[in-house]
Amino acid sequence: MTVDDPETLAEISAIFHAYEAALLANDTATLDAMFLHTCATVRYGVAEVQYGIDEVRAFRSVQQPFERTLSRTLITTYGRDTAIASTLFHRPDFPGQVGRQMQTWIRTPDGWRVAAAHVSMMDEAG
Repeated sequence: MTVDDPETLAEISAIFHAYEAALLANDTATLDAMFLHTCATVRYGVAEVQYGIDEVRAFRSVQQPFERTLSRTLITTYGRDTAIASTLFHRPDFPGQVGRQMQTWIRTPDGWRVAAAHVSMMDEAG
């Protein structure tokens, strides 16, 4: 298995940044299209848990736009069809905290999709 194949890494990096743009724009249609449409999709949020695309959709439908910046983003590909994206994020509405996000992306016949995601917050180290 090839780790970080340059072509695959470039593809998923572009998709990851498109996801971030859609997230900040609260573009629910684009975000929905980026998740795997199955009951096996899992998203653990800061204060909520979603099992299956229907629960992810319900969560997204009530979200409001927000601002954040990313740091220490690391995207690793495993073969040509699997990638893990890890990043820290900082939101002005959560001073003194740092967010953590991880996504498992898989290539499907319809393109790259998030199969699992985890978002959490913690106090910034002082």
